[in-house]
Amino acid sequence: MPRLLDRYAKNPILTGRDFPAESGIKRVFNSGVIKAGKRYVMACRVEDAALRNRIWIADSDDGYHFTPRPAPIELPSGDPEFAEYTAGMYYDPRITELDGVFYLMHAAHSGHGCRLSLVRTLDFDRFEWMGHVSAPDNRNGVLFPEKIGGLYARLERPNTGGSFGDMWVSYSPDLIFWGKARCVLRNRDVRWAWTKIGPGAMPIKTPHGWLTIFHGVRTQCAQHYVYQLGVCLLDLADPSKVLKLAEEAILEPEEMYELVGQTPSVVFTSGAVVEDDDSVKVYYGGADTVQCVATTTIARLLKACGVTAI
Repeated sequence: MPRLLDRYAKNPILTGRDFPAESGIKRVFNSGVIKAGKRYVMACRVEDAALRNRIWIADSDDGYHFTPRPAPIELPSGDPEFAEYTAGMYYDPRITELDGVFYLMHAAHSGHGCRLSLVRTLDFDRFEWMGHVSAPDNRNGVLFPEKIGGLYARLERPNTGGSFGDMWVSYSPDLIFWGKARCVLRNRDVRWAWTKIGPGAMPIKTPHGWLTIFHGVRTQCAQHYVYQLGVCLLDLADPSKVLKLAEEAILEPEEMYELVGQTPSVVFTSGAVVEDDDSVKVYYGGADTVQCVATTTIARLLKACGVTAI
């Protein structure tokens, strides 16, 4: 298969050194990104030497050069529920716009396991925590950009057996209570990801279906995880139906900043931006250490799924 994603020549686009020195940030990765008007907004997953996670906004005019703000977003650490169920960390935000409101769906980890949590904002200056929006053990939640069958919809990855996991879809009338869950894609059906898979960037609507970039993991030499990216096409009316699945991974760890870091051999996406010319910027973390970007087009992704765009 021809190369489907072209890495930005100046990757990584953000490292821990780009954040205020007094913050102690060491790593930035797995960040959600959206284009709001003419500016790009990145909700960064950042981490310090004590492994404390924060969500930190960074802004860009071109989608490549991002400037972090002076401080991370404020979440209600004093709220008893937030404190208990995010006692471990909160991380991997994905951003979706729905009816003029921006929603950040992120993982929240504690001794109770992992749950999904939701934050909303109108302007990326003030943020409101909406609460935890899943039972444990669930992570990698990403909202669709429109309702499906009159309900909000999201892709997610419940841990359905030990360290294994498949990709699911669930629905909600209000973004808080979720149900009607159905399995979308089994990891065993992705030949290069026999350990686990999960949603990555927000699904992209095309006339052919929901174009969905996901991550897949294989266990190499018994104990070493390798994270790659894949793409599939889901039915517009029923996204539990996989219409097409690219046989090969579309991005795998090859560069030093993807192979060497806190977690070796990782490329992991939490966001993609579709431009007016149908080019796509895919944002991904490298080795759980740095933030990167690669480019492609809708047509190339559809072709990988066996669909010729018209």
